[in-house]
Amino acid sequence: MLDLALSVLFSSLIFVIFKLFKVYKIETLYAIITNYVVACVVGLLFYNGELSVVEVLGKPWFPGTLLLGFLFIAVFNLMAATAQKVGVSVASVATKMSLVIPVLFGVLVYKEALGPWKIVGVLLALAAVYFASVKPRPVDFKNTSLFLPLLVFLGSGLIDTSIKYVQEVYIEEREFSLFSATVFASAALMGILFVLLRSYRTPIRMNLRNALGGVALGVPNYFSIYFLLRALQNQELNSASVFTINNVAIVMFSTLLGILLFKEHLSVKNWSGIALAIVSIVLVALF
Repeated sequence: MLDLALSVLFSSLIFVIFKLFKVYKIETLYAIITNYVVACVVGLLFYNGELSVVEVLGKPWFPGTLLLGFLFIAVFNLMAATAQKVGVSVASVATKMSLVIPVLFGVLVYKEALGPWKIVGVLLALAAVYFASVKPRPVDFKNTSLFLPLLVFLGSGLIDTSIKYVQEVYIEEREFSLFSATVFASAALMGILFVLLRSYRTPIRMNLRNALGGVALGVPNYFSIYFLLRALQNQELNSASVFTINNVAIVMFSTLLGILLFKEHLSVKNWSGIALAIVSIVLVALF
């Protein structure tokens, strides 16, 4: 459970850092690319085996890192835009509502058992995610703020499902650091290529502030994935339980951080969502 708690902590910090990007006028794209370079370096530092590019290219999980790298750079930019334009809690919720996708994948593909109390817990988790984030102002259906969370939802669900599949089928525990570093290297490369391709229209504006923002983001980003991979090795919890607890706890914790750090206002529905989150975590963890 310690691995799961650490994954929640570092994932929640990501949303806070995204919010700070707007405060300190950090350009998100450049910071995100730098973050992936930093996360890759951290992963390589924690890897104890011998490093060989040829060996990495021959790993059975290498093709999966290319897909994950693309998804990471795309979804991270969407998460940042959602956090800045709609709010930290909405970005967190859009990301964590996606727990439905890997949970269904685990049940349908790996035949993971969900007892009646766990099913109740998952349903309460979805309700908790919604109520913890719902805003008092009406939603403008013509605004892109509705489209952004939807894309984050789909992309995040695909990332979690892909991580579970690769972890289940291909990765040994001793390769977690190397796998994570390779995914981040792939994301960084795709981000750099994107910046270079658009440089003929938009000049590259990398500076120290953007780099420091990327460093601040890269360290918790690496550990959020590393500890999630470790948590998925837990023999007492199946992947449906891990993703449910992880995602709901992140919503709850990041929402509370939004209150403490950014004075975000919570309605009665928001507090009800936090209460439901606690109940859902207890049900999924104990049953």
